[in-house]
Amino acid sequence: MSAMSFPALPSAPSWFPGHMNRFTKQLPALLSRTDVVLELRDSRLPLTSINNNLEGAINKWRAERGHHFTHVTPLSPTASRNTSLGYGGPICERIVVLNKRDFVPEWGIEPFRRAMKAKFPDQTVHFASCNKPRDIRSLSEMLVNIAKRNPHATEMNVLVIGMPNVGKSTLLNSLRNMGIPGRTPKALQTSAQPGHTRAISTRLKLSEDPLVYSYDSPGVMLPFLGRGDRGAERGVKLALIAGIKESLYDIEALVAYLLYRLNVLNPISPAYLTLLPPGSRPFTDAEDFLEQLALRLNMLLRGGEKNTVRAAKWFVEWWRNEGGLVSASVPENLPMGSDGTHAPFLRRGWGFDFEWTVDASMNSTGGSFESTVQMKMEECIDESIRAASEDERSGVGISTTQERKRSWQEKQSMRAVKSKAKFAARKAA
Repeated sequence: MSAMSFPALPSAPSWFPGHMNRFTKQLPALLSRTDVVLELRDSRLPLTSINNNLEGAINKWRAERGHHFTHVTPLSPTASRNTSLGYGGPICERIVVLNKRDFVPEWGIEPFRRAMKAKFPDQTVHFASCNKPRDIRSLSEMLVNIAKRNPHATEMNVLVIGMPNVGKSTLLNSLRNMGIPGRTPKALQTSAQPGHTRAISTRLKLSEDPLVYSYDSPGVMLPFLGRGDRGAERGVKLALIAGIKESLYDIEALVAYLLYRLNVLNPISPAYLTLLPPGSRPFTDAEDFLEQLALRLNMLLRGGEKNTVRAAKWFVEWWRNEGGLVSASVPENLPMGSDGTHAPFLRRGWGFDFEWTVDASMNSTGGSFESTVQMKMEECIDESIRAASEDERSGVGISTTQERKRSWQEKQSMRAVKSKAKFAARKAA
């Protein structure tokens, strides 16, 4: 198969309702009475679903409690252990939960965990799926153990944060069911649409002994996703996982990008081939694929014209559900091509945030393969951090509205300084 070229993507829209802005302003006060921050991300977008807009408040909260950290590789295991909590000390933990783990290949989970540990040793990474009791039990025990390390505190408070539609409310309902004996009613409403939770929830008990309470929070999107190709791709990724309103995008643009990503995940036998007749070959053109899919699903208009718009909507919904499970079943080594050989030097990846070129080292198995994947993932993380810093420095990540607001605030500040100087001069005279 010839490699599919990267599709042209529309500019990223801005979607930042008032309730998100209110929560962003409330966050520092909420953190002052928080012991554990439970940050949810989507396993398919472990880097894109990071909300850098909340990082400043979280880093300040940790610094105020004596947990200073910068992005460096730990010098030694001892240095990493020194940031752990002692008995009776102030609790200040940050746990990153990668939700929907069953939508990413299992072979990449441990390399990703090690890559994150190397780059962010102060963050505890936990993979979970709300429909797997073992994952929920493990997370519940982690919270309980943190509370037990501080026996002098009467209770522990957990704040759950993250982007829209990453599963915060669903996870809290599952944790409550796991941690409270007996039948517990569903405490928080959930929805497949982003923006359902619009305010801080009342306290929700997750454990009785020790006492652990939690707050659910609204999903917060970035005020501006960025300009250029990086911002456009970030927006399409979030729209595909329903993290941003799908109505802001043309459905064919989402399909084109999804087709590209599924080809990267498995260049030899992409997941969408299970929808087409046996013997079908991978597609590199979204229009051709949608015509074949509409014909396969009998989605026809009057006169036999293929209803590609309906097929596109169906295809995106299919991927969000069972299609994601199919794409996660790709083996660690690429299957044989039609000519009986491994496909060399193709692009493949893990989730939608990691992509690399396949070389000879990727054909190994076991520990050697995991080490190679970890190295590739660390390179992708470094590139993501570099790109975010570059966008911040160049102003690409700031919208024109934010620029005008910042300019107005600077002018107001300068006027206040001048007025204060004039008042001081008059007083001295």
